[in-house]
Amino acid sequence: MRHSKLVPEVNAGSMADIAFLLLIFFLVTATISSDEGINRMLPKECPPGMDCSNSIHERNILRIHVNNENDIMIEDDVVNIKDLKSITKTFLDNNGDGTCSYCNGSKATSASDNPTEAVISLQNGKQTTYKRYIEVQNEITKAYYELRHGYSMRVLKKLPENLSKEELKQVKEAYPLILSEAETK
Repeated sequence: MRHSKLVPEVNAGSMADIAFLLLIFFLVTATISSDEGINRMLPKECPPGMDCSNSIHERNILRIHVNNENDIMIEDDVVNIKDLKSITKTFLDNNGDGTCSYCNGSKATSASDNPTEAVISLQNGKQTTYKRYIEVQNEITKAYYELRHGYSMRVLKKLPENLSKEELKQVKEAYPLILSEAETK
């Protein structure tokens, strides 16, 4: 009696098709998280019949202009991106004393009366790079974060992550992020 040493074969012809279909299925059904952006709240719409034109004293506006060459200018002076956070903090939180740490001896009008009245006006050139735009936004946000952190520690004697919703609202009201973005003229 002769025993055959034949091994039964498995038909693998459709295995590649099945693997391909599984790959397509997972690519189509998988969600790729790419939620990036800048968290900003748009102003509320003015109710009908109300006068919403709010005049802002020039002293309470910090004008930041990023030109087409990505230079950052404040009050017609070119500033370094590394100095933008401290300039913003000084503008916001100066107790209305009129000092201007970045004016280089020129007019000292760029010091807000109060953080609740301070407005950051950001204007970008048409050729400003997105990278520079984000860097400027980050420095402005860091300035607010540091001021809010300091307020939280000084007034509420708590770390920001330990604040209740009411306390967090109080901190945000003390240093409201008022950012105005305008197109280049």
